[in-house]
Amino acid sequence: MTVDPRSFRKALGCFATGVTVVTTVNPDDNTPIGVTVSAFSSLSLEPPLVLFCLGNKTSSLDSFKRSGRFVINILAESQRDLSIRFASRVEDKWAGIVAESGLGGVPVLGGCIANLECSLVNTVDSGDHVIFIGQVENIHYQEGGSPLLYFRGAYMDCGAGV
Repeated sequence: MTVDPRSFRKALGCFATGVTVVTTVNPDDNTPIGVTVSAFSSLSLEPPLVLFCLGNKTSSLDSFKRSGRFVINILAESQRDLSIRFASRVEDKWAGIVAESGLGGVPVLGGCIANLECSLVNTVDSGDHVIFIGQVENIHYQEGGSPLLYFRGAYMDCGAGV
């Protein structure tokens, strides 16, 4: 049976996800790189591993593969504009962005509900994406706050009951 790609995309949109901006640095010139990613998951507690996926045609794919480090910046509900900026093809995504230099010089975005600084453990080519597996080496998180959510192609508020 053949699965219609459009129907598959709509079905996947029924799964609400958090929104992240994954950052790294270009290993050639140390310029910051960031991309909005909803395909993120924890993988293991011992050792602490996470994964995220990038499409094969992502312009920064090679830099993510070669840098050896990345940060998963889990966005707060108030960071919708940040998600939109890093999902776009804006020329200077970093203009006016508040970030600290994390392990290996990788940008750690401010105002997030959590940041996971990782070293790259493995990549796996799968279908039209590459899966990046990283070991978490440093953690920052807020006790309070609500995450930015994405559901059926739109951003959603978490609501007071969560």
